[in-house]
Amino acid sequence: MLETLRNAWKIPDLRSKMTYTFLMLVIFRFGAVIPVPGINLDVIRSVVDDGGILSMFDMFSGGAFGNMTIFALGIMPYITASIIMNLLTIAIPSLEQLAKEGEEGKKKMAQYTRYGTVILAIIQATGITVGLFRGAVLDQTAFSFITVIITLTAGTAFLMWLGEQITENGIGNGISLIIFAGIISGIPGGIGNTFGLLQQGEISIIAVIAFAIIAVVIVAGVVYITEGKRKIPVQYAKRVVGRKMYGGQSSHIPLKVNQSGVIPVIFAMSLLAFPQTLMLVFGQDSALGRFTTTWLSPATTQGAIVYTLMSTILIVFFTYFYTAVTFNPVEVANNMKKQGGFIPGIRPGKPTVEYLNKVLNRITLAGGLFLALIAALPIVISAVFNLPIAFGGTALLIVVGVSLETVKQIEAQMLMRHYQGFLK
Repeated sequence: MLETLRNAWKIPDLRSKMTYTFLMLVIFRFGAVIPVPGINLDVIRSVVDDGGILSMFDMFSGGAFGNMTIFALGIMPYITASIIMNLLTIAIPSLEQLAKEGEEGKKKMAQYTRYGTVILAIIQATGITVGLFRGAVLDQTAFSFITVIITLTAGTAFLMWLGEQITENGIGNGISLIIFAGIISGIPGGIGNTFGLLQQGEISIIAVIAFAIIAVVIVAGVVYITEGKRKIPVQYAKRVVGRKMYGGQSSHIPLKVNQSGVIPVIFAMSLLAFPQTLMLVFGQDSALGRFTTTWLSPATTQGAIVYTLMSTILIVFFTYFYTAVTFNPVEVANNMKKQGGFIPGIRPGKPTVEYLNKVLNRITLAGGLFLALIAALPIVISAVFNLPIAFGGTALLIVVGVSLETVKQIEAQMLMRHYQGFLK
């Protein structure tokens, strides 16, 4: 990974893209410390420090939520809007047709996603300001509430624009890199808190060492599964076109165990946060708030069980969903048939499609269950070692997954420039 970054830095074009990405992330971190005007931070911290889903929001926003800064909502409204658009694309034929219209269709879908992001940000900002943190607003007037709501919504809209700029002008994965930067910004503070508890004697050195070893093993496992793939052998028959003979070589179809990357984890996390968003609107003391806190929050024992179970189901579902969107066995089988290719022992056409579906379903299930296991494992480890782990499995998957995807994008851009130099 370090070798790739060092080689990429030597290429002027890639160096400018990496610098641009770094500067955009610096702007994000600056915005994460600019407070919203007219807010009492002591009230905010007293609510967020109680733990539960609000602490998770704070972690993914890089501390912006707990300090009520202009980026307090983070990028989650955009992710939720993307989920809704993906689901509507399957349910509404006109949107499905629009998604297949190439670049223009993608631009239109992106525009709809932006509109949805702003709407969701307004709803969430209203819930936070008028519901959960109403007592934190110093001047209890309509103008003050509207100012806070507009500020939070504008912050999310700016983050969305920032992510798109990184994707277009930087090294790519703009939205993922913003989440990545928010998560890793909390690591130094978490390490400092752990050493503080260690010095106070509240946790033992053995527990810290055991946790560090387990964390390294988990990271290695995440990398191993993320890079793991099933190679389906493909044989191409010899054919004569004019005076030339084509085919006769062997190849393979690489089916990744984790075909969908960290997308299912992010999607599942966003959907599980939806009841918490409603709780912000109606208040923690309402019937919905009490139900959500008891049954849908990791802060309580029964809530942690239900939350983990629902997280597992959603992660497996979105793993299958996103794999189905990105890999079409029918299209792959048809392309193989046109080029004279076949899987040894499998007839071309429908038998090939059935075989690919069978293999894909098996490895997708394994990949989905692995993602769910990693997402839930830190909750179990925290209970066993009695450690205040803020860096959960979901965050770990996102950090490792985004790191690997970013390095691959850099390698792909390096390879493309080598080919361009060769052609010139």
